[in-house]
Amino acid sequence: MNEDLYLAGCATWLPPAVPVEEELASGACDVALAASTGMRAVATAGKETGPEMAARAARTALGRAGAGPEDIDLVLHASLYFQGHHLWAPASYVQRVAVGNACPAMEVRQVSNGGMAALELARRGTRTGALITTGDRMTPPGFERWRSDPGTVYADGGTALVVSRSAGFARLRSLVTVSDPELEGMHRGGDPYGDPSPDEQPTVDLGLHKRAYVRETGTAATAARVGAGQEAALRGALDEAGAGLDDIDCFALPHLGLRRLKAAFFTAFGIAPERTTWPWSRDVGHLGAGDPIAGLDHLVSAGALRPGGLCLLASVGAGFSWSCAVVEMLDRPAWASDERT
Repeated sequence: MNEDLYLAGCATWLPPAVPVEEELASGACDVALAASTGMRAVATAGKETGPEMAARAARTALGRAGAGPEDIDLVLHASLYFQGHHLWAPASYVQRVAVGNACPAMEVRQVSNGGMAALELARRGTRTGALITTGDRMTPPGFERWRSDPGTVYADGGTALVVSRSAGFARLRSLVTVSDPELEGMHRGGDPYGDPSPDEQPTVDLGLHKRAYVRETGTAATAARVGAGQEAALRGALDEAGAGLDDIDCFALPHLGLRRLKAAFFTAFGIAPERTTWPWSRDVGHLGAGDPIAGLDHLVSAGALRPGGLCLLASVGAGFSWSCAVVEMLDRPAWASDERT
C-alpha cells in the first residue's frame, strides 16, 4: 500500500455572515468584547444543521476530487456541538447524502481538534481514500456564540476534505498530534458529573470553567503547559516535513480571535498575520473542528498557495490536544483561482 497521503479535494459551505455592527445592535456582544476578538462578521446559519452543511461541503469536495463511491473506503465526521438529534449517527447521514456507499462511517469527537484528529485516523486507516467532514451550528439557548467562550466567536458551517492514497493536488508532508490530558479539567471546571435533564438547558460557559481551573492550578503553570503543547506539535510537524518556519508560505490557523491568535501564534512564533488565514477568518468565525480544512480550502481556492508551496495547518482542542500538519502543493486544481488574493 502506498504510504503517502494526498489531498484530492476540499470545500467549505458557509451561511451568510452577520456583520459585527448588527451583533452589537442586537446585544449579542458588547463593544469591548467585539474589539478584543478583532472580528468583523460571523457566519450564522438559518435552519441548516451541522450535518447538512457538512454534506453540502462534502458533495463539492468529492466533485472537485473526481471521486465516486468506489474511491472512498472511510467516512469520518467531526463536530463540536449538538448535531440535531439525540442518539443519532451524523457520519452515516453524511455518507448517505454525499457518498452513497457502505464503507465504515464514524463520528470523531475531539472538540475543536476533531478535523485534524480525523485526518490522523484517515492517515492510519484508509486503504484507498477517505472523506473527512465537519459541521456545526452554534445556537442559543445552549450556546451563545460570542459569550460562551469569550475571546473566540463561534460560527456555523461545514467543511470537507477528500484524501487519497493515489493522487491529489497536494501531499501531506507531515502530521503531528500532541496530547496533554492533565489539562482536561479546564473545560470541566470542577463541576460535578450529572445526568442530563429534559427540563433544563443551561448555557455553556467555558470562561467560568477556565477560571475555576486556573484558580486551582495557577495561571503561569497552565499557560506554560498550553504553550508547550502547541510548540511541540508545530515544531514536530516542521521537523517531520524537513522544513523551517521560513519555508512555510501560508498558515491555516484556528479561528480563535485576535487576542488568542496573537498569544498562541503571532507573538509566540513570530508569524506575520498577513501570512495566515486571519485576514479571511475574521469575517467567518470559529468553525469548531473545521478551521484547518476551511483555511486550506480558502488558500487554495483564492490562489494564495502555488505549486511547490508549503502550508502549515494548525489546530487545538480541549483535552488538550494540538495537531499541526505541513502540506505541499503539487498542482493548481482546476477549481482554484489563478489570482493571488
